[in-house]
Amino acid sequence: MFLKSYLLPLLFSFSSNARTLSPPVEADLEWHAPRSSWINSLDSVIEGNGVHGLIFNSSHLPQGTPYGTYNWCNMPHVRAKEYPVADEKYELTYVEVIHRHHKRTPYASNTFPQEAYPWYCSDEGLFFYGKPLGNVIKSSAATYWSVYTTSTNPFAPSGFNGTCQFPQITREGSEDSWQHGKDLYGVYHDLLRFLPDSMDGRVTYRVTNNVITSQVAGMLVEGMYSPDSDVPLLIQPSSIDSLEPGYACAPASSLYSTYGVGSNRSNWTAHLDRSAPLFSALDGVSSVPSDDEGFHRSFDHYFDNLSARQCHAKPLPCKIGDLSDCVTQEQANAVYRLGQYEYSYIYRDAPESLQAAVGSFGVWIAELAQNIRDHMNGKSPVIYRHNIAHDGSVSRLLSILQVDVMVWPGMGSELVFELYRTKASGDERYVRILWGGQVLRSSNPSLGLVDMLPVDVLLAYIDGLVGPGASTVAAFCGAD
Repeated sequence: MFLKSYLLPLLFSFSSNARTLSPPVEADLEWHAPRSSWINSLDSVIEGNGVHGLIFNSSHLPQGTPYGTYNWCNMPHVRAKEYPVADEKYELTYVEVIHRHHKRTPYASNTFPQEAYPWYCSDEGLFFYGKPLGNVIKSSAATYWSVYTTSTNPFAPSGFNGTCQFPQITREGSEDSWQHGKDLYGVYHDLLRFLPDSMDGRVTYRVTNNVITSQVAGMLVEGMYSPDSDVPLLIQPSSIDSLEPGYACAPASSLYSTYGVGSNRSNWTAHLDRSAPLFSALDGVSSVPSDDEGFHRSFDHYFDNLSARQCHAKPLPCKIGDLSDCVTQEQANAVYRLGQYEYSYIYRDAPESLQAAVGSFGVWIAELAQNIRDHMNGKSPVIYRHNIAHDGSVSRLLSILQVDVMVWPGMGSELVFELYRTKASGDERYVRILWGGQVLRSSNPSLGLVDMLPVDVLLAYIDGLVGPGASTVAAFCGAD
């Protein structure tokens, strides 16, 4: 077994100065089911109506909507107005943020064979170029992509016509990214006086190999610091990228396929079978062939296509040549409910989900633990790390943390790890995890409400799952 079915006592755990051994710490490494809700109730999802207060049509919440409301187009994140300031006896010493990129066009694979209207992105430039660093005579012009097609090219793209890449962060998504950075700075600099006034070696940013995360990073960094010089974005080689994640772990992929997308397990196929009339109606409008596996093994493709339209105030699709045959809001809402159900099942409800997530995202978790240790041991000057990732990254992280209610992480979904020490002694270290700007609650009893949890407990939990230096992950994936 990859995960031990008992409480794992660590032989030792490091204190804040890394020179004194503290008593052994135990962590529960078992999978614990999430809380029951409409999201993981198939009857509620299939037979229900609406979206239970979730937002899918704007980056901005309607007047009077409570902070923390799920908004697929622009998920809640820490903001100064609602930020839960820690008790004054604690001093914040380290922060690590990970969040999903902001809203974008659909992926090309999620568009229909032919779309009824174009999608224009001429109000945004995609800057993608290299230039020499240091004191150089020959530098680079600031060039950007400007997408176009011609009537001469006989291979017209399927899906939307227009001037967008599919995918790309849209102008609206860029503005959300800037505001996200502004809000983070408003909390960790203006409110808490934690971040430095200007960028230096204490602040780092990391992206994945997918260019949309870099598109977000440029706007987010500008919203935080408005730097007057070039900013490095840390990135790992695509074949071993732990953040996307991109490293090979065939056993984890195989495990997901045994119970999730593409599997024959009744717990998975039941919602697809009961959604046959919905699939038929969507196929009739979209002209997607009924044997297209990408669109019918899950609701991922239809979810992405419809939500991207609605987040950008575009109409729901109609059948080419028949504007009376369109996807209804009721049908779109059903797709959104089913998408939530799928993510809850894949990443939390299935008992195998914890092992699959640890295998496929355990390297990043190990890196997080090392970052915390390096900070406590004085080996690293970095006090703020920022990771821009994807829904698959955030979903796996929530899976490993065993969040009590799982949702499909929407655009801009954010998790923040905050490390504190007590002002009185300085040796006692605690961690708080914020999910969507509020304290995360885990179904795992070792974690519970992660609000000033002794850091040794979190580190014991991570070490127990992934092993020192992600050694258990390497063994599981066949990389050792």
